[in-house]
Amino acid sequence: MSRRRKLGTKKKIALLAGAATLAGGGAFALAATSNAASVQNASTSTVCQGLATALGNNEKFIADQRAAPDALSEARIANREAVLAEIRRKQEASGCEVGESAQGSPAAPADPPAQSRPPAQSQPPAQSQPPAQGGGATAGAAGGGDAAAAGDQVCKGSTVTLSGEDGAPAASSNQFPAGTKLRVTNLDNDKSTTVEVTSVSGSCALLNNAAFEQVREPGKFLIRRALIEKVG
Repeated sequence: MSRRRKLGTKKKIALLAGAATLAGGGAFALAATSNAASVQNASTSTVCQGLATALGNNEKFIADQRAAPDALSEARIANREAVLAEIRRKQEASGCEVGESAQGSPAAPADPPAQSRPPAQSQPPAQSQPPAQGGGATAGAAGGGDAAAAGDQVCKGSTVTLSGEDGAPAASSNQFPAGTKLRVTNLDNDKSTTVEVTSVSGSCALLNNAAFEQVREPGKFLIRRALIEKVG
């Protein structure tokens, strides 16, 4: 009889241990599910979209440098690799999917209707005439090219994000040479900054960390409605 009671006690202990293991496993599974559900991405968070765009633009820049290298490409790539690591850290700290990349700057919603206007289709022949200097300026203002005159709006429809680089306020661009001055206005809060282009990037205008801080909205890494002007 005493042996049966001992066996019964062992069974009870085993059952209790099994139940505790199951409960612990269930709690771990719930915690893992909760953590997975809390991770956001570019489609669910503006912050994540901005960081993904910044990551993609820098990745594109590195790819372009590797495709057509010059004497400074190695140094540029090393610098941008450090920037990529910083952006990934920001993605993790912001609860975003680490490593998510979105190349290019999406156009603003208001831009397509302007392009669909019938009168605008008559402009390309005028732009193709070599003597007409006004046509070249119009092309620069629409596309953000260096042909734009001082005071012209450029990069119409482009969003603006950060390059992730440190230093004094500055910008990088694939449209304008170093020394060009751009004024970037965040139309959502009416904050502006005037910066000088100091390096090449994978999009029309990328602001470094210091410049982006001057115009950003708290907690956001993307300016959806931006006005970019060439001022010098």
